[in-house]
Amino acid sequence: MSGTRNNNERLSSTEFTSDGVPAAGWRLRLDHQFKEKWKPFDRPRVREIMSLMWMFVRYMCYWIKLKLANRTAFIDQLSAVKCKQIYGVPIGGIGCGTIGRGWKGEFCRYQLIPGMYRHHTILANQFIVTIRMEGTTVYQQVLSPKTNTKSQLRAWKWGFDGANAFYHALYPRSWMVYNIAEHSVRLICRQVSPVIPHDYQDSSIPCAVFVWEVENSSADELDISIAFTFKNGMGCSLDRAGGCQTEAFSASEGACSVKGVQIHQSFKQMSCTYGLAIRETAGVQISHKLHWNPKGSGTDIWDDLLQSGSFSVSPTTEKSEVTRKGQEIACAVCAKMKAKPHCPVTAEMCLVWDMPRIRFGAGEQQYYRRYTRWFGREGKATPRLCSYALSHYEDWENKISTWQMPVLEDSKLPDWYKSALFNELYFMADGGTVWVDVDCETVTGVKPVSPAVVNPHKLIQEYGKFAYLEGHEYRMYNTYDVHFYASFALAMLWPNLELSLLYDVASVIQYTDDESILHLFEGNTDVRKLANAVPHDMGDPDDEPWERVNGYRVHDTGNWKDLNLKFVLQVYRDYLLQKDKQLLVDMWPLVQAVIKKGIEQDSDKDGIIDNTGADQTYDAWRMYGASAYCGGLWLAALKAACEIGTIIDSTADTVEYAALLEQGKESYYKKLWTGRFYLFDCSGRDCANSIMSDQLAGYWYLKACGIEAEVFPPETITTALRTIYENNVLKFEGGTMGAVNAMRTDGSIDTFCLQGEETWTGTSYALAATMIQEGMVEEGFHTAEGVYRSCYERLGLGFQTPEALYAPRQKFRSLGYMRALAIWSIQWALENVQPL
Repeated sequence: MSGTRNNNERLSSTEFTSDGVPAAGWRLRLDHQFKEKWKPFDRPRVREIMSLMWMFVRYMCYWIKLKLANRTAFIDQLSAVKCKQIYGVPIGGIGCGTIGRGWKGEFCRYQLIPGMYRHHTILANQFIVTIRMEGTTVYQQVLSPKTNTKSQLRAWKWGFDGANAFYHALYPRSWMVYNIAEHSVRLICRQVSPVIPHDYQDSSIPCAVFVWEVENSSADELDISIAFTFKNGMGCSLDRAGGCQTEAFSASEGACSVKGVQIHQSFKQMSCTYGLAIRETAGVQISHKLHWNPKGSGTDIWDDLLQSGSFSVSPTTEKSEVTRKGQEIACAVCAKMKAKPHCPVTAEMCLVWDMPRIRFGAGEQQYYRRYTRWFGREGKATPRLCSYALSHYEDWENKISTWQMPVLEDSKLPDWYKSALFNELYFMADGGTVWVDVDCETVTGVKPVSPAVVNPHKLIQEYGKFAYLEGHEYRMYNTYDVHFYASFALAMLWPNLELSLLYDVASVIQYTDDESILHLFEGNTDVRKLANAVPHDMGDPDDEPWERVNGYRVHDTGNWKDLNLKFVLQVYRDYLLQKDKQLLVDMWPLVQAVIKKGIEQDSDKDGIIDNTGADQTYDAWRMYGASAYCGGLWLAALKAACEIGTIIDSTADTVEYAALLEQGKESYYKKLWTGRFYLFDCSGRDCANSIMSDQLAGYWYLKACGIEAEVFPPETITTALRTIYENNVLKFEGGTMGAVNAMRTDGSIDTFCLQGEETWTGTSYALAATMIQEGMVEEGFHTAEGVYRSCYERLGLGFQTPEALYAPRQKFRSLGYMRALAIWSIQWALENVQPL
């Protein structure tokens, strides 16, 4: 449980349960301040600068070229996202765009243009409460602790006392509780987004519902109003392009009727309509403000509420004038309720956005978002989306509660883990995620499209195409070496999307794209995509993903050693989800192809794949020859291939792979086992005998797949895990920050390479899962707890968990990163391998 009472005293796990707020979750009082202020990583060690100098020169030329073309680099190192310790549960379903919300109530971090973020907080997007007694306004306040020093909206009363409010997050829901002691009023706002496991329809809807519960503990009857104000855009220059218009509407879904206002606009030739609405219920008076100036003083909004607690009611068919260039526009809705003493009243509001057709940066293809299958593609769905959301959110909450309750009620699981497990899932929707139907239309026809776009598998036709970014700052879709860790969340909760992603990746393995690409680190030029190689990623959203894969430009990934092996392991793991033999039949030719390539990458023919540098997910950490990481993945992939071959009766290949596995097992043990851990690699360099925290990645996946056969001697696994725990965990930051990637045997951090000095949040979670699979439950939870408490409680990095923490210099790298979803591999271990 996170949070503070006086910024030092922790809230107990049983407080506020009378509010209907869960005990488990991430909780902060609104006056909380994070004491530590970490910064983005910006400077390597002096000895590393020389090796990176030419890469920097090439990167600058690449960056300038893109800038002149009004595009951005797939990793924009010159514009690293600054640490804002503000983020809470984002709103929106999966693949429809998201809007971030801060734990103080801000609307911030807009991701409506696919995969592209705008990290802005919009002042005009607020909730305002008005309390009236006997026809007189006695209290009016913006429900934000923010102090407004700008000229805009200066008529509004800002600065709600944060000591009298708290925030609670348990994704996909959050709660904000405001106590207005001087009037004995308590407001509870419950935010709900339709992110529902195993639901492939409503989970795609672009909306959030805000349920306001008003409690009046005074002796007087009160009129209480909640107004919701919202403006066009995302807080950037696109807001001032003009062409926006607001329109009032009413709609119904069954017995649910709603009234609201919508804002029509467009972003980069993609139409988007925001909608604000309130459900019509007995005792709730609904009014709206069709348009007002969000850059003005805000007097018109404020004075209306001050005078009557509502806006003047207008015909629901009215429209505003269309905005001119440079002009912005806002609207508002208001629910006014009569609150009798000790009789709670409720107002139900929603925010939706209808952005049915999307294009990526290159603009060559047009896609329709998943939700349009049920709500239409014409950009006219806002009224129906509002009525649908407000009529279905209770069902969504019931399904969310049914899903979460077994974990929340399990007394053997620590509270911090319950919070981490669900809150880290934010990335499934807010990872730049796109989820589209497959009947795309070719817009420009620049070149023949790749197999990932045409002829989709029947499963993709039914469930759509799914993609999420490596990170908010590392802008590549479905980065496969990282998805290897994160995929447990998708596999457990939306298995058909995991299979859709797998079939997409499989479709381009044998595909060649001979476009010439300059790789920034080595300076070599090679083809974009080699045949018989698993792609590093499915493309950059500022280019044309699915059409042009491998947006990554640092190294040539065609001969990376881990990608192919991770594909084999995920094929077998995904088969376990539904036991569909056809999946293995479909994938078998590709498994054969990538295993054949692995055999070719065994340069000394000892049965172990050989590394040749930065050729795996640790792309700044060079491995040579047999390595613990890739060598272990190779043995695991061979074993998984044997299992697949046995299931589909491919006897000859299974015999070949089994013989190779036996040779590899002997070489791996002989070359790398030290008696306490597996060597980083067999190169004999200074870093070769470092203790790598991720050395058992291959074994982790095998055990997760239920394969108990002896590929790695059992005594080496338990011994290595204890060595890692004693060194990489306990001797690093006092055991409070997960596992450092590399530790020397003398107990010092290995500084040979930057990535060796880092803690990777996702690999620490994966390590914890490996420990739990082996019965080291206490050690596993302690390892994972360090990551969660560091990010959420110490550093204010909740809902933007970074790839890496660099403790010696108080730096982080790559905010909002996919790999932290690996925490779901812990739940996989608890449910499928090592039950508590």
